[in-house]
Amino acid sequence: MKLNNEFEHLKITNVKVLTLLAILVALTVSGRLLFSFIPNVQPVTTLVILVTLLIGFRYGVIFASLVMLVSNLFLGLGIWTIGQIIGYACIAALTALVIRPVFSKLPFWLLVVYAAFTGFLYGFIQALCMAPFYGYHYFLVYYVAGLSFDMLHAVGNALFYIVLAPILLPLLDKWLIKYT
Repeated sequence: MKLNNEFEHLKITNVKVLTLLAILVALTVSGRLLFSFIPNVQPVTTLVILVTLLIGFRYGVIFASLVMLVSNLFLGLGIWTIGQIIGYACIAALTALVIRPVFSKLPFWLLVVYAAFTGFLYGFIQALCMAPFYGYHYFLVYYVAGLSFDMLHAVGNALFYIVLAPILLPLLDKWLIKYT
């Protein structure tokens, strides 16, 4: 799929873009709450990837930060929220720097694999961010203990990407072309 990559330069004060971002945040928070009974299977990572592909790194980070802050008001706000935001900022950066420039040339299956990979990347970053609190010498044990949750996250990301990307990317791309 080919996207119009001119959206990265939209001003952060653009009301239409902020409205789109607010709607996506609300829907993503709802999706996170809806799937909260399944550990680590939530649409957040996939939507961070999609938002970053559409409108760039800074919007991807703003989107992820808002989703984590708002949803954690319901699910539990704590020191781990900082690690979550850092993890999603790293995913947005990787998506913006590596995937976005060559997005139109990549096959769909490779993007599904990338979405799955980000589940493991997020778990690793979260473990690194929590290491100062439980001790760096326990990092490997903590990380290995969380690999089953990372696997669920990866499978969930792949499934959400398969379902959401073909629907949301063209729809949001057209909306941005029409209203900005």
